[in-house]
Amino acid sequence: MKTLLPLAAEIGARLKDRGETIAVSESSSGGLISAALLAAPGASAWYRGGGVIYTAQAFKGLMGLTRDDVEGMRSSSEPYARFMAGTIRRKLRATWGLCETGAAGPNGNPYGDAAGHTCVAVVGDKLETSRTLETGDSNREKNMRRFAMEALELMRETVD
Repeated sequence: MKTLLPLAAEIGARLKDRGETIAVSESSSGGLISAALLAAPGASAWYRGGGVIYTAQAFKGLMGLTRDDVEGMRSSSEPYARFMAGTIRRKLRATWGLCETGAAGPNGNPYGDAAGHTCVAVVGDKLETSRTLETGDSNREKNMRRFAMEALELMRETVD
């Protein structure tokens, strides 16, 4: 968390200064993105909420989505990450939606991605951006931290 906290605080300060808010949908990072953002004092001014959308039950129950909503998309892909970032943004009425979706390890996911694969995305009013990270590492805990860092770095770049 030591590397995540300063980055999250920087993002929070920028959002607060601009009067903007963020909502988070994450999976393989297991809540580390939200935990880092919430560790910043005053986060209630700019953090709208988030969820760890790790299973089909969370996808349906927390996000209110069905398989029909993601027809033609697969999890752990950039289009899916952009879709989920946009969905959480709309649901929580935030300025920005941030998503992470991947395979932390020690094994890959059912879609054929190796451990260490994640896609992150940021969606705002007139901007959608995403990217893929392949760590090449099967260490679950290490990947979770790296995935959270990748998502926060993308968010920082976006609000700069």
